[in-house]
Parts: sequence; structure tokens; C-alpha cells
Amino acid sequence: MEIKILGTGCAGCNTLYETVKQVVNDLKIEASVIKEEDLMEIMKYNVMTLPALVIDNNVVAKGKLSPTQVKELLTK
Repeated sequence: MEIKILGTGCAGCNTLYETVKQVVNDLKIEASVIKEEDLMEIMKYNVMTLPALVIDNNVVAKGKLSPTQVKELLTK
């Protein structure tokens, strides 16, 4: 599984990145977690709200997410 956090380095983006890493670790999921900060790459996903969570190249959520919300998205 490939998980990307799209964001420009803001506090919310960094928080989501850390939350996702922690949830992946807690659930023992085999995944690569990538923080994508390149605006040209972010634009390819056609999102206007950051941070955004991308799982296997599909945008699954935008904005702030709690650890519980992240767990739900990763275990679907």
C-alpha cells in the first residue's frame, strides 16, 4: 500500500503525516508513507483543500483527520 499526504508543509499537513505514520505502525500495516510537498505533484490530484490523504493514488480524504478517522480509512 502506498499512502501519500499532500500538503505544503503547514502544521496541519505535518500533523496528518505523523498521525498516519503512527496509525500504520499501530495497525502493523505494510505501507510506504510519503509526504508530498511539491505543488506541481499535488495539483495532479486536483485537490483544493490541504492536507489530503491519498491511498494507492486515490484521494480518500481532505482536511484534518483524527487518528480514529485515519484508522477507518486504512482498514476499509
